[in-house]
Amino acid sequence: MFSLTKEELTQMGAEITTREIKQQPELWHETLEIWQQHQTKIAEFLAKIELDGHEKLRVVFTGAGTSQYVGDTILPYLRAHGDSKRYKFESLGTTDIVSRPLEFLQPDEPTLLVSFARSGNSPESVAAIAIANKAVKNIYHLVITCAPEGKLAQNEKDKANSYVLLMPARSNDAGFAMTGSFSCMTLAALLIFDSTDAKQKASYVATAAKLGQQVIERETEIQTLVADDFERIIYLGSGSLGGLTREAQLKVLELTAGKVATVFDSSMGFRHGPKSFVNEKALVFDFVNNDEYTRQYDIDVLEEIKGDQIAKHVVAIGQPGTPDFSGEKFFFSEDASKLPDGYLALADVMFAQTIALLAAVKIGNTPDTPSPTGTVNRVVKGVIIHDFSC
Repeated sequence: MFSLTKEELTQMGAEITTREIKQQPELWHETLEIWQQHQTKIAEFLAKIELDGHEKLRVVFTGAGTSQYVGDTILPYLRAHGDSKRYKFESLGTTDIVSRPLEFLQPDEPTLLVSFARSGNSPESVAAIAIANKAVKNIYHLVITCAPEGKLAQNEKDKANSYVLLMPARSNDAGFAMTGSFSCMTLAALLIFDSTDAKQKASYVATAAKLGQQVIERETEIQTLVADDFERIIYLGSGSLGGLTREAQLKVLELTAGKVATVFDSSMGFRHGPKSFVNEKALVFDFVNNDEYTRQYDIDVLEEIKGDQIAKHVVAIGQPGTPDFSGEKFFFSEDASKLPDGYLALADVMFAQTIALLAAVKIGNTPDTPSPTGTVNRVVKGVIIHDFSC
């Protein structure tokens, strides 16, 4: 797909999605530059937030669908590597906040709502901010979005308690599925809240981009996995890579219009029932963590599933390390420095996006417009936002 011409891809209905997956390593460098340009102003904005006697600021990452999974992915990493003395990190869906505000919002707790949105036009995204403004006495907003003309960006750009950070222009995916928007917003939040020094973060970005480029160059290896007869795809992982599994499986559902069944879970949690999903037509992928302790659990479940001799393919995804997996692997080159899971998620999601793209083409679907009935849309429709008062 990545070597086909624009005309060939257009004929397949896959030109937009293929291009938007392929360009992500370039966009990560752009995202780093954007953060560097805004770093001082963001720090000043965060420093001005009043805690009103509270020890910590509640930081809630939020969004709907893929935008929610940004928060799910970065949350474990930031709980370990963010400023835990000042921030208490959480991840919530805007769909949860809007439908049951007082079960998810704390009126007396100073809160920074970090809203992720590709277009910024989803009804829940706009409503979540409006409801938080009503429900929380001391509320602040950080909007990370890809569309300067979107409602979120426009509504919040001039407000004293808000900061709007726009992602690279090309990250505003024109395709149905979020690809570059997901990875750029993920990276931006990592750069903002990771306590690691700026030089190290820049190094992480350079390495992630290098690994992402390997996904493009090694498409043939990925194609061999999809070429076999399969009907189910399973994604497993731990820590931030466990959070990533939900986005990975969603890409398959979206681009194949649900014709390929999927499930996701943590490496350890999979044994507790979901493992029943494995059959002779299942592809099992585990995003292997680089933390030596955690990696043991990822490898354990891979070896167990391989030993069951049921699944079509059981594959470890990640960087080489110890312990190793005795079965099939898509490991990035050994010359790259080891990435912590928050940043490794960027390269891993490119692998998952490519699997979804190839699976969609295999079953005859058009990845750029995958929903044949039109019941699922690029920007969600049909949502009625009801009045809320507290």
